[in-house]
Amino acid sequence: MVSYHEVRQRWESDPVKFWREAANQIEWINSPKEILDETQAPLYRWYTDGVLNTCANALDRHVASGRGEQIAILYDSPLTGSKRALTYRELLDQVSLFAGGLASLGVHKGDRVLIYMPMVPEAAIAMLACARLGAVHSVVFGGFAAAELAARIDDAEPVVIVSASCGIEPSRIVEYQPIIESAIHLAKHQPTAVVVLQRPQAPAVLGEREVEWHDLLATATGHDPVPVQATDPLYILYTSGTTGKPKGVVRDNGGHAVAMAWSFNNVYGMGPGDVWWAASDVGWVVGHSYIVYAPLICGATAVMYEGKPVGTPDAGAFWRVIEEYQVNGLFVAPTAIRAIRKEDSAGSQLRNYDIKSLRTLFLAGERLDPSTFEWASEQLGIPIVDNWWQTESGWPIASNLRGLDPMPIKSGSPSVIVPGYDVRIFDVQGSEQPAGAEGAIVIKLPMPPGTLPTLWGDNQRFIDSYLSTFPGYYTTGDSGFFDDEKYLYVMGRTDDVINVAGHRLSTGSLEAVVAANEMVAECAVIGVHDEIKGQIPRAFVVLKAGVDVDPKTLRKTIVAAVRDEIGPVAALKEVVIVPALPKTRSGKMLRATMRGIADGREVVIPSTIEDIAVLEAITPLLQGDSTAD
Repeated sequence: MVSYHEVRQRWESDPVKFWREAANQIEWINSPKEILDETQAPLYRWYTDGVLNTCANALDRHVASGRGEQIAILYDSPLTGSKRALTYRELLDQVSLFAGGLASLGVHKGDRVLIYMPMVPEAAIAMLACARLGAVHSVVFGGFAAAELAARIDDAEPVVIVSASCGIEPSRIVEYQPIIESAIHLAKHQPTAVVVLQRPQAPAVLGEREVEWHDLLATATGHDPVPVQATDPLYILYTSGTTGKPKGVVRDNGGHAVAMAWSFNNVYGMGPGDVWWAASDVGWVVGHSYIVYAPLICGATAVMYEGKPVGTPDAGAFWRVIEEYQVNGLFVAPTAIRAIRKEDSAGSQLRNYDIKSLRTLFLAGERLDPSTFEWASEQLGIPIVDNWWQTESGWPIASNLRGLDPMPIKSGSPSVIVPGYDVRIFDVQGSEQPAGAEGAIVIKLPMPPGTLPTLWGDNQRFIDSYLSTFPGYYTTGDSGFFDDEKYLYVMGRTDDVINVAGHRLSTGSLEAVVAANEMVAECAVIGVHDEIKGQIPRAFVVLKAGVDVDPKTLRKTIVAAVRDEIGPVAALKEVVIVPALPKTRSGKMLRATMRGIADGREVVIPSTIEDIAVLEAITPLLQGDSTAD
């Protein structure tokens, strides 16, 4: 196998040549001659004169090359007791037909389609059908509430919404149709149609705007792939911003396809015929990159799992899927492994299954703590690879590249920087930090293909949000340090975004809901350490003068409001009444200081603090059992 250092050196010596060669893994209609366009820096573009179709790269070319009878998607739903297997040929037929159905509803190249679906194969079919048409899909996680959905409808302005009648959770059924109707009512933009996949667990009553999935297919004809420019957008994926307004991360077609092919082979060590399971949701970036696009572009078999493999009495659900489908690579958040460890610390469930097919366990989405890494290593006896990346990057920034000659794995580190990224550690003044010194993690521009070229409809917000703090560099918002061997250690967020089980949530949007309560004068929401989820939000509220309320009642009211406005994914359960909140003299909330005290870390009290007595007064509440009970 080729060594990491050799590949890294090839990229460093000639990045343009490196990415020109990587582009050969993709089938182009017109192969690109201009690899990197720097004319609009700091807005860089890759493969600007290339023409391709992402869906054709994921499906058509594999069928044409004789891989049509290989299984493309394995669907497993313990929540419904159902399983399905779709070959590449069957998937292509369904995608082509659904693309024709979308076209009959007025969807054309460049139009947006919003997808609000559970973890079913139809979600992938809808995404690929959009790519086939050259339309831009925006997948919204089914756990988001109407207000969040409405904000995305107004920003993306979709022609069509594709949904299902319901989503299914271990303890309940979530009807999607009322949420969609409420979101459309709240939104200024009005889609022309809503396609609904009826599920027997909770069929929806359809109105004039709605059309049933199978009825649409009954009158549709197959659609050929539409050629698009490499720089045309493939999808928009919204991620939380600290202002509360979601940011529409744009992914283009050409750079994305190249990055998916290169990373699946080189970072994850997976290729044609391998069985791959990314235990995530299509609503998150992992679902886009490594449930749908990368495995299919590379000719692998992808597992789609509907349900939560942990959190039930059966801690062996993961192992059952691996054994049944002979999974070769598993990608999951550390939260899941921590939950398995909590339920089955001795690993007794694991002994009931034959998981020898599993070559590597990949973990990402939040920091992998050493104890979880060590437990998984001991129990599984295979490489446990932490890899660090973001919604914005679309593919790993740091990892232990399993498609190259593997390097030693270090506990607490996602290993080394992936070729294509030039990562530095800066202090607040922008000076590069030596080994061992923690600072802001930044990436020198241009970033590689597949990373976000901009934000949807807002180049200036992209520059202001990511490129202005350190000119010439992309600011990740994470902090960390390098050791003497250039292994990266990612320590946490530098902004006020909470990472709950790999799901990024804005404190701004959470605080807006909490502050809307008529009894609350002001509030602060911080992320505090949680053994299972990594972080959970905790709300600290200051009551209005003269208000006397039972803490339990207040907590119940606020938790319900957050669930309604943001969705269950917010996981807010702790609401603490405090006499005041610590601030700087300029009025900025000292959230980082509060987080440090809540997590039991030693913190330096900022010299800009307005009233040290306020911080001293709430310290016991930050350190103790801070629920309203």
